[in-house]
Amino acid sequence: MHQFYKNNSHLINASLVTFLVVGLYLQLGPIAVFAFLILPFAAFTAVKVSVAFIILFILFSYFRLHEAFPVLMPLKIPKLLALASILGIVWHLFISKKLKPHWSTTHLIFVIWFVWLTVCVFSASNKGIAIEYWSGVLVKVLIMVFAISWWMTSLSHFNSVRLGIMVSGVTIAIVALSNKINGIGLVEGTRVTISRDIRSQLGDPNDLSLVLMFPVSFLAAEMFNTNAHSLRRLLAAIGLLLAISGVIATQSRGGLLGIAAIICFFLYQKIKNPLIVAGIGVVGMLVLMIFAGITDRQSGGAQEGGVDESAMGRIYAWQAAINMALANPLTGVGVNNFFVNYYFYSPHWDGKNHAVHSTWFQVLGETGFVGLCIFILVIVSIYRSLSRVFTLIKINRNDNIAINASALKAGLIGFMVSGTFLTQAFTWPLYIILALTIALEKLALESQKEL
Repeated sequence: MHQFYKNNSHLINASLVTFLVVGLYLQLGPIAVFAFLILPFAAFTAVKVSVAFIILFILFSYFRLHEAFPVLMPLKIPKLLALASILGIVWHLFISKKLKPHWSTTHLIFVIWFVWLTVCVFSASNKGIAIEYWSGVLVKVLIMVFAISWWMTSLSHFNSVRLGIMVSGVTIAIVALSNKINGIGLVEGTRVTISRDIRSQLGDPNDLSLVLMFPVSFLAAEMFNTNAHSLRRLLAAIGLLLAISGVIATQSRGGLLGIAAIICFFLYQKIKNPLIVAGIGVVGMLVLMIFAGITDRQSGGAQEGGVDESAMGRIYAWQAAINMALANPLTGVGVNNFFVNYYFYSPHWDGKNHAVHSTWFQVLGETGFVGLCIFILVIVSIYRSLSRVFTLIKINRNDNIAINASALKAGLIGFMVSGTFLTQAFTWPLYIILALTIALEKLALESQKEL
């Protein structure tokens, strides 16, 4: 039997493939046959250009490009990119051995944070919501943090990520400004959103401002880089103007605060006088608020006397978060459980649940005092890692590493400042910064060894 198969292996294999193709066509139609036939080529591509698929997965997952352009929705691009990324990771980690894992203190602290989030998931008051978020978002974050931090091994990789973030941010900003001009998907009559009709994650003005704010640090780093070509700096300045305009159109105070903090960070590199930079920051913030038309907002506008409705809503939400932590000091109410628990812990009830609108209070309410301490430790670890990179840069004098380090540090500062008003503890920005920081420190250390 073995000899028969050996002599006729090609014929037997061809017959099996033919029967499989015919069966797929009869049961599922021509699309299934097409998918089956291109599968080997897709797998080969996923293995050969794994870094490209990982970068594209980051961009589509964070910027929700398929939701900004609904024509891409049926293609299920994020899922396909996730599968391709995982295939490439498994292949190069266990078979080709090209993926070289390494470990750092920041990795360890992140893993501790993920473990604690998992504990908070299974101790949540509504386990169904928590587990769905854990499996749909947090597990992807865990995998991609290690994938990014291990795969980004050259400056070309970092340049590709930086370019992708800048181009994607400008693209989303253009869509937002187009919606603003045409009055599409406006909330409260003035605040812009994207694809709100299909319940996109960009359909909330605060979430949209968060998505647009992240590329600001990369565009600003490019614009303030005096070693870059003048044309690149000009294009970066135009992109920065578009991204800031997009945030302005959302009328998000958290987004405006984040932008002011990022610009002030880069100005401080040039001026070195904290008082002057602070003065410029205050004036710039006032100008941004005027351009944003904050006073015209239906919630939080000038027509509301005293402490406006939007501010009071946040105060009530923050009080609810504190009450959640006091009632459950170890694990809080559970990951992604703030909204459904608002009624039970808020000192004020207006007939509907509310979001927390603060990263710090989100962590406090959903993961308890222990979770808040670990979360702060994660941020401190990223900051210290970036500080070590800047120390190495002074020795190496590597401008290409410097621009990436500046963009990441500005992004971290923007995250911390805007986190006062934006809910972004478990979303992509912080963890992209974390993974890229780990990889950049490894690259800076290797560059020093080569000297």
